[in-house]
Amino acid sequence: MIPLPRASALAGVMIVGVAIGMIGAIAAAVEITATVRPDIVIALVVGIPGVIGLITILVSKRRWVTAVGAMILAIGPGWFGALTAIQVATGG
Repeated sequence: MIPLPRASALAGVMIVGVAIGMIGAIAAAVEITATVRPDIVIALVVGIPGVIGLITILVSKRRWVTAVGAMILAIGPGWFGALTAIQVATGG
């Protein structure tokens, strides 16, 4: 059984995860100037936090570890959303 934290705590850490993802995307967009294939970027941005977050949630024995896994899992959508907004704003 996966130990679930309170709904408000879970929602809070997921919001923090999305914010971390957005900040990471903006930082990566500023620092990385190399041309990278979009399919590889999407796989890395969504796949790596997704796998790490799901594994963390599945092996958790405490509520706070489940919350950390949910936060890591929420980094992917935040990062992807920010990269999408940057592409739309720059006309790329």
